[in-house]
Amino acid sequence: MPKKLQRAVAVKKAPVPARAAGAAASGSTGRRSLFGQRVTPKVLAEFTNQLAVLLDAGIPVTKCLRILEGQMPPGGMKRALVEVREDVEGGTSLSESFAKQDHIFDPLYTNMVAAGEAGGVQDVILTRLADFMERQEEIKSRVKGALAYPAIVMVIAVVVLVLVFIFVIPQFKAIFVQQFGSEQSLPKITRLVIGAADHLQAYWWVYLVSAGVLYALHRVLYAKWSAYQWNVDTLVLRLPLFGTLMRRTLVARFSRTFGTLIQSGVPHLEALNILRSALPNQRMIDAVEKIHGSIREGAGIAVPMGKSGIFDDIVVNMVDVGEQTGELDRMLSKIADRYEVEVRRTVDSTFKLIEPILLVVMAVIVGVIVFALFTPLLELMKKIG
Repeated sequence: MPKKLQRAVAVKKAPVPARAAGAAASGSTGRRSLFGQRVTPKVLAEFTNQLAVLLDAGIPVTKCLRILEGQMPPGGMKRALVEVREDVEGGTSLSESFAKQDHIFDPLYTNMVAAGEAGGVQDVILTRLADFMERQEEIKSRVKGALAYPAIVMVIAVVVLVLVFIFVIPQFKAIFVQQFGSEQSLPKITRLVIGAADHLQAYWWVYLVSAGVLYALHRVLYAKWSAYQWNVDTLVLRLPLFGTLMRRTLVARFSRTFGTLIQSGVPHLEALNILRSALPNQRMIDAVEKIHGSIREGAGIAVPMGKSGIFDDIVVNMVDVGEQTGELDRMLSKIADRYEVEVRRTVDSTFKLIEPILLVVMAVIVGVIVFALFTPLLELMKKIG
C-alpha cells in the first residue's frame, strides 16, 4: 500500500469505541444487535461484498445503502443500515456511521472502511474485507467441527454409561445377591463394577453440582484474573492434537488480520491495537503487546515474535524478510495462506485419528462391563445345568 495512503489513514480514522478483549474479530461468532437479533458472519460478509460491487459500479454510497437496506429482512441489520444511511445522508462519513453501529461493525471493520475512504479505494477495501471475513468464518467452522465432534461423542458416551451404572447394573446386582447370597461371592471385577454403580447412584448429584460449580468458577476466574487466563490458554496450546490445531489457527488468524489491515493502509500500531481485541488467546495477546511495544520503540517485529514461543522459525524469518523488503503485508498473506491450509489438514487428520481412539476406549469400557456382568451369569448357568 502506498505511503501516501498510510499517512492519510493515520490522519483520518473512524472513531472506534473501546472494546473488551473478548470482542472478537469481524463476525467471529455473530454479533448481536441492540435488539438481540444475531447478525451472522455470513450476512455481514454478503452485505460487504454486495456493497463493494455496487460501489465499483459507480453507484453513490447512499443509493447503495438504500438498495441493500431494501434487500434485508426485518431485523437488527436492517435497522442498523437505515441509521447508517441516514447518518451518511446527513454528512457523516461511511466509516464513522459504521462505527456508531458498533454492535455490528467492530473496530477492524470500521478502520478498514476508513482506510478505503482515505485512499479513495472503498470498493477494493470492502472486497478485501469480505474475503477476509469469509476466510475467517471457514477456518472457525472447521476448528469448531474438529472440537465439537469428539465432545459430542464423549458426552453421549458418558450419559449412556451413567444410565447403565444407575439403572441397569443395580438390577443385575439384585439378581446376583439373590443367587450367590452376598456380593463377596462374586468375582472381583464384578464387585468393582457394582461398587462403582452403588457409588454413582448415591453421589451422582455431588458430581453434577461440583461440575457446575467448577465450570462457573472457571468462567469467573478466566474473565477476571489475567494470570489464570494466561495459564489456561497456555495449557490449551500444549494439549496433544488440539494444541497444535489451536496454535496454527492463531498464527493464521494473526497473519491474515494483521496483513489485511496494513495492506489496507491502517498504520502498524493501530492495526496491532485492533488485533489485540480480535484474538481469543491471552498468550497470543501478550505476544501482540510485545510486538506493539517493539514497534513503538522503533525496533522490528520479528524478534518479539521469535521470543513468544508461538511462531515457528519459518514464520519469523518470513516476517523478517518482509520487514527488510518493505513487503510485510505480502509476507503475512503468504503465511496466512500456508497456515490456513495447515489448519484444514490438521482438522482432517484429527478427525481420522480421534474417531478410532474414541471407538477403542468405548469398546474397552463396554467390554469390561459386559465381562463383569456376564461372568457370574455363566456360573449360574453352569449350576443350573
